[in-house]
Amino acid sequence: MTEDVFKKSTANLKKAVPLMMKNHVAATPANYALWYTYVDNSMPKLNLELESVIENYGICPPGAGERLYNKHVATQSETKLSDLRANIEILVNEVASSMNDTLNDTSQFSAMIDKSFKNLERVEDESMSLDDVMAVVRQLVDESRDIRHSTSFLSNQLNTASKEISRLKNQLAEVQRDALFDSLSGLYNRRSFDNDVHTLCQSGQNFCLILADIDHFKHYNDSYGHLFGDSVIRGLARRLQSSCRDGITAYRFGGEEFAIIVPNRSLRVARQFAESLRRAVEKLSIKDRRSGKQVGNITASFGVTERHEDECAEPLIERTDQLLYEAKQLGRNRVMPV
Repeated sequence: MTEDVFKKSTANLKKAVPLMMKNHVAATPANYALWYTYVDNSMPKLNLELESVIENYGICPPGAGERLYNKHVATQSETKLSDLRANIEILVNEVASSMNDTLNDTSQFSAMIDKSFKNLERVEDESMSLDDVMAVVRQLVDESRDIRHSTSFLSNQLNTASKEISRLKNQLAEVQRDALFDSLSGLYNRRSFDNDVHTLCQSGQNFCLILADIDHFKHYNDSYGHLFGDSVIRGLARRLQSSCRDGITAYRFGGEEFAIIVPNRSLRVARQFAESLRRAVEKLSIKDRRSGKQVGNITASFGVTERHEDECAEPLIERTDQLLYEAKQLGRNRVMPV
């Protein structure tokens, strides 16, 4: 490392660490890499997205940081998962062993061919008998069969290895995605929500929380089947995703329940946003694949709260959930408070 590169690295590190502390970012290798890249200004798109997150939330929530790291910094081959690493090591060792065996067999075969041709050259010089000639030929055929088997085995091993590598790559992508996102809805998952809401509360940020629940969801499962119920969840999730902007983030809270964090907005604004979501869900229509009919009249109920000063995550969620319960009790398809 040259002196200039060392000085630049040191300067970037001195900039990155205070920013991480200011934005309540945990001191993990991935976060160091993300914020080092940010202060280095080497990825303008990363800087724009990270600055947008901070502008909306006041800090960088864990979910947003992890998403930006995976999107801009992490490489496709990078993983911290020991089981995947172990599988790859086993795979490499097996292929290496097969290749070594085949190379040894090939060397032996090459030496055998040289010996066989020398023996065949003796046919003219020493007038070898037909039986002696046939013995040399038979040995050559047998050795050829062995090396053909060895190279065939290696080819099969390489084909298997190629398929296994593809499987491991897909598995890695799924695991990395599952760490942040819910596989059914495509929204951030409960783990992401818990991390984000706790970090926002601990850092004293102002935000509103919305909890939404699909009305009569059990009826859809019982009447049309669980696959239809999954389609309802995906359809509602798409409505949430298309409506969330300016830092507003949607999560699948669990089952048919969803959570939305609305940063730096008043309760009135958050309630208006929830009302617009309620009307958007009302227009939702899902096709029942068994009958081919479109099923409408899908609705959801909403509870909306604004975080109180010094309020922790648990009481905030409980207050919001209580308002959601009231919306259900009052007839569903409504936003509480009124």
